[in-house]
Order: sequence, then structure tokens, then C-alpha cells
Amino acid sequence: MDGLRAIAVLSVVFYHFGVPGIAGGFVGVDIFFVLSGFLIGGILWAELSETGRVSLTRFYLRRFKRLAPAFFTMAFLVAAASYLLLLPFEFREFGKTLIAATVYLSNVQFFRDSGYFDTGAEEKVLLHTWSLAVEEQFYVFLPLVLLLFRFSRKTLLTALVGMFALSLAACIWLTPTNPTATFYLFPFRAWELLAGVLLAIWGQSAGTRWAIHPGLSWLGLALVGYGLVFTTQAGFPGYQVAIPVLGTVLVLLNGHDPNPVNRVLSARMPVFVGLISYSLYLWHWPVAVLSTYARGAYAGWWETALWMVLSLLLSVLSWRYVELPVRRSWRLGFPATLGAVAALSVVALGLGGLFYKTGGMPARFPPDLRRHIDASAGFLQDWSRCSTPDDGPFAGVELCRIGPEGDTEVLFWGDSHLRAYMEGIALAAMESGTPGLLIWHAGCPPLFGVQKRESAATPAQDADCARDNETIRRALPMLPHLRAITLVGRWAYYADGAGTGRDAHNRITLLPDTGDQPARFTMALHRTVSELAGSAPAVMVLRQTPEIPWYDSRTTARALAHGREEAVADTFQAPLDTVNQRAASSDPVLQTLAAEGKITVLDPRARLCGADSCSVLQDGLVYYFDNNHLNNDGARALRDLFLPALTVGAGE
Repeated sequence: MDGLRAIAVLSVVFYHFGVPGIAGGFVGVDIFFVLSGFLIGGILWAELSETGRVSLTRFYLRRFKRLAPAFFTMAFLVAAASYLLLLPFEFREFGKTLIAATVYLSNVQFFRDSGYFDTGAEEKVLLHTWSLAVEEQFYVFLPLVLLLFRFSRKTLLTALVGMFALSLAACIWLTPTNPTATFYLFPFRAWELLAGVLLAIWGQSAGTRWAIHPGLSWLGLALVGYGLVFTTQAGFPGYQVAIPVLGTVLVLLNGHDPNPVNRVLSARMPVFVGLISYSLYLWHWPVAVLSTYARGAYAGWWETALWMVLSLLLSVLSWRYVELPVRRSWRLGFPATLGAVAALSVVALGLGGLFYKTGGMPARFPPDLRRHIDASAGFLQDWSRCSTPDDGPFAGVELCRIGPEGDTEVLFWGDSHLRAYMEGIALAAMESGTPGLLIWHAGCPPLFGVQKRESAATPAQDADCARDNETIRRALPMLPHLRAITLVGRWAYYADGAGTGRDAHNRITLLPDTGDQPARFTMALHRTVSELAGSAPAVMVLRQTPEIPWYDSRTTARALAHGREEAVADTFQAPLDTVNQRAASSDPVLQTLAAEGKITVLDPRARLCGADSCSVLQDGLVYYFDNNHLNNDGARALRDLFLPALTVGAGE
């Protein structure tokens, strides 16, 4: 088993450090799940068979002594390193994750936090604890199931097989539409652990020697290898994960057969790596994340190798001086162990709460740097007045109320650019006493009669966009007091079909895919404006926020905090010619519609640009979040831009 642990942990480590050739190295976690199920299931089933019961005290004593010391050692040392390196908004999120990891719910947190503007995986220092949380939840689930059905072995086995099948079916069925849920949440991963449990139960019940035929070991190793090399992130976990899971089961099933596969897996070096696998898993990810973070870029192979060696060294020290002494200490009984774990948990929760409640302790950084830090954190809006109705004309569409209570008089409809302006629009609506609605959907053009295919979205998300837009189309005529509708979008993105600068890799195609995209965009906007005119007397369109191609507040703040000013020196502004060129595919249709009297154009250009360039810096503040979205400071400063939309037709 330690040899399989070595394959599992090394595949994950190599994948996270960018070693080529193992594109599916992340399935090492799935190998771990099967091994955990096999080990824990075997231990509990043997106890249940011999005594007719399961001692929760003994079980959790072993688990606490095995897992808690190394985890808390890693968590506290990584917290100290993060204090020195992470920016406030990142350190705040670290505090939240530390709390979640301590109570074995980090997988739920990462599931809930995953979204359009979620921090990238390479910035989440404790991301790897999601799999530990899944296993800890399994350690609660399995003993309780065994105790619940202990009086009938047939019923117990039926329940376990049924849970295995249900979990597997749900994982495969829901992955195409809910990949984040099936990746992080225990119910969709339980079948992998139960595969190991059922194998252990079968082996003990059948009295197997775990030696059937050498071909099983070779086939199992081949399936594991296939999973490590050919599994892709797209559509994962789904059916793909069944391949390495089956391979792991086959190797375990034939684990005592004297064949070359088992001889290699039981050799001294693989066994040693398996012994330190838990500590190596704990340490490798924080080292990979924080080393890359401090550099601001990925290192060459020699430096990467040194960071991998550091991970190995830390894991050996953790195993030798933390794991082993605690596990072997006969003096640490259940009361002492439980008390120590409780005390360490309180400390971890207190630290996490401190980091979170203080906003990541921003006083660590000087004021001139904090304006970029504030910009990076200034994209969190108040969602207390937002909800998604289950019925009615807008059923399934998230609506945000703005202004005072009352019949909807104005409506703002858009994509993430509308979200960026939300704080300013909401404040202006309250100041003008205008009740209204704000509807935004990230990456979704506010256009009727088109669908989209986007590289940054899943097919399900693309379909959600089309569904929401059709719902809005049918619902707007049911707002009898509507005076004005304002469209807000990243128009050049939809007209050109691509991002710019930092996000030039993003692609979007408006469907149906006939003719050139600028023409499809122009036609869709004309059609949308014509339809909207039947629902409100005034239709307005916000000219796209000028894009500053290479700016990103988070990247800038990190670079300045760690002495890399030269890396961001030229990112704060863009020549006006560049801004005009970017808007050349979308501005003409706005100008035409305005000249025909069909729309009023609201233009932020004069507030963000001078005679020669546009800049993220205005009045001593940073107005931008990234290269195309304003932050809350910018939105509040430009809120008067929307007064025409809020006041047109008032009092008539």
C-alpha cells in the first residue's frame, strides 16, 4: 500500500510543480481516496466482525494522532509565511480557509467560493486541504453507517453498495453541468472511498490471499498510468476518474502476488515515500504556491527542483519529528489527545478569525501601496438586496433591487461590467429616490436573439446565459412603470470575439455563427434596442469602459509589495489610440443608434481619459480592478454618469 501511496503523492507533487508528462497528475488524490477507504474500511470491518461493535473512541484516537499534529504544524508555519507574503485581501481569504480547514469544511468553502472573480488556484495556499476535508467527512460517515446497520450484515452491505452506486451515478451525471460540486463535495466523491471499503470487506469476508494473477497488477498499473497521463481537467471527475480508481482496486486486489509490479512497489524507496506521503502532501502545495507568489513568475527547472527538494525536506522533518513521536506515544490517550486537538483548533480558529476580521491586517503595508491593494479588494458589493425568484416573470434570474422600495421605474441590464458599476448605480438610485432593478450575468451579452460560446465558460454556463436572456425578454413587458432601460456591457469583447492584453486568450463567439462577428454583434444590438423600445420610453447604452490592457490591481500590488516595480511600471495607462482601436468594432453601432434617436449613449471616457491616454489612476485613487472592470471607488466616483438614466421621464 505504501508503494501506491508513493505513486499517488508523487503524481500530485509533480503535477503541481509543472513536471511535464503527467497531465492528469491530480488523480493522485483519487488514488489516495481508494487507499483510505481500503485501510479504514478494513480496520472498522474487522473490529465489527470480531466484536459486533465499533469503538469510536479508539477509532478517532488513531485518526487524531495520525492527522492532527502534522496538519497544525503545517498550518501555523504556513500562516507565518503568509503573513510576510500575502496581500491583505489574500491574507483575509487565508484566514477564512484556515477556519474551514480546521473544522474539516474547506472543500465546502472552495465549492461556495468558486466563481467568476474567484481567486485563482495558484493563490489559495490551503487549497489542498479540500481533499483532507473529504476524508475527514468520510471518517464521520463510515463509522456511523456501520453502527446504524451493524445488526444486519446483509442490510449493511446493501446500503454500502447502494451508496457506492448512487454516488458514482451522481458524479457521472452531474459533472457536465456542475463540475465544481462533483469535484469538491463528499457525496460525489464518496464512491471512490467506498470502492476501497467494499474491496476490504470482500477480501476479509472471502478470506482472500490478495494474490490472484500477475495480470491484474499489470492491468491495474496500466490503468493508473493511463489516468495520470491522459486524464484532462475538462469533464473531471465524471467517468474519467473511474479509470485510475479501477486500476488502484486491481493493484490492491493482487497486492500479495509475487510479480515485478508488487516487488517494485514494495521496494525500500517507494515504501519510504509512502510513509512520508501525508506530510509531503501537506507541505508541497504551500511551498509551490508561496514560492511562485514571491517570485511573481514560474521558475526554471533548476529552481523548481530546489523547491521540490525543500518540500521533501519539510515532509521528512514533519514525519520524523511530528508524526512518529505522537503516533508512538502511549501516554497520549483519548482525553489528552482530544484536549490537545481542541486547544490547537481554538488557536487556529482564533488566528483565522483575526486574519479575516481585520481584513487581512492591511497595516503591514505602506499607504502608497495600499491604494492598489484597496483597488484589488474593492470588488465586493452588497448583495443583501439581491435574490433569485422561484416563480413569476423573472423566475431563475438573479435580481438586485436599487433605490427606495417601490414599483420598478428603471432597469439596468448587463454583464460583469454592470456588476463593476453596481455600487455607484445603487448609490445614485438612492440619492435620486428612484426605485429600480439591476440584472447582471457575467460573460453574458445583454442581447436578444443570440447565444454564445465562450472559452472561459462551460457549455452549461453558456446555456444559462441564453436562458436568462430569454426570460428577461419575456418579462420586461410586465413592468408597467418602467421609464428607462440601460444596457452595460463589454461591447468590444462581443464585437471582436476576444479579450485584450492580460485576457487576450479569452474567446467568445456569438451564435448563430454566420457572417463575421462584428456584423452579428451589430445586428443583435439593433434588434435588442428595437425590442426594448417597446418596454420603456428611454433606452440608454453605456459606452464601454476604456480598457487598460495590462493592468491588474492584484498583480500590481504584489509586484510593488515584493520589490518588482519594473514589472508593472508601464501597466497603469493606455494610449488613447490603443483605446480607440479596441473600441473601433463596437463604437460605430452606438453612434448610429444614437444618431437615429434610438438610444442615449452614456460615456465614461471623459472621466477616465485625458488628451493622450486613459489611466487607472484618478484623483489619487485607483479606479480599476483589472484591465476592463472598474472597482467600487471608480463606480462611486462615476455614479453621476447614470443620473440621466435614473431621472429621465420622472414626474411625467
